[in-house]
Formats: sequence, structure tokens, C-alpha cells
Amino acid sequence: MSSAFHTTTFAVHTGHREAVKDLTGNCEAFLGDIGAREGLLNVFVPHATAGIAVIETGAGSDEDLLDALGDLLPRTDRWRHQHGSTGHGRDHVLPGLVAPHATLPVVAGHLALGTWQSVLLVDTNRDNPDRTVRLSFYG
Repeated sequence: MSSAFHTTTFAVHTGHREAVKDLTGNCEAFLGDIGAREGLLNVFVPHATAGIAVIETGAGSDEDLLDALGDLLPRTDRWRHQHGSTGHGRDHVLPGLVAPHATLPVVAGHLALGTWQSVLLVDTNRDNPDRTVRLSFYG
């Protein structure tokens, strides 16, 4: 089965606060459901104000990422993109720093991540509480 192309989408509720959501379990479940063996998994968020990161979670790194993005992209009215809540323009700059996709190796049916790595949805847009994520496997 791994020589085929498989794709699916699923919804993620991020709420009205900045959020980092772990998608690793969703990715592994998808690979198991399709019987993936060797190939590449592309994780894509089709939104102009969200991104995909591969970092450590559970030890504060996810909160540190949001803090760093807050320092780099302050939620002020300085942004030219002005619709939405104050500072929403910075959410449209986010994908320039945290890309809306990641392509990851799949080996023996599992993501070949480092020991502490997880696949994360990064959403700083407080105006849009629901996201779609697309997973595409290329065997």
C-alpha cells in the first residue's frame, strides 16, 4: 500500500487564544489507517494565519515558541493588515516564520522524528477558533 498517494483532512479546535496543538498522534493514526510503510508525510494547514512546527513539547518549548512569536510579532495596531482584532495583521506574517507545512520521513510505518520532537499546529489567530489540517502520504 505504501506506493500510493493517500490524503485526508481533519478539524482542530484551537479556541480564541493563541495555541499550539500536538498533531503527532493524528499523523501516526493516519499512517496506521492507510498501512503506510516507507515514504513522506506532508502536514499542511490551509490557512493564512497558522503554521506547522516540529519541536519538543511538554517541557515549556511550546509556550516558549508562543512567547518568542509575541516578541517578534507584537499584537499591536502597527500592522498594515488591519481587519479583525487588534494586532491581527501579525497573524498573517506568522506563516513567513512558521511555515504552513512540514514534510516528514516515514520509516517502517512511523514518523521518523527525533526523541523529543512532535508535530505541532501553531495558531496565533484569536479570531478563528477552528482549523483544518491536511495529511498527505507519498509512498
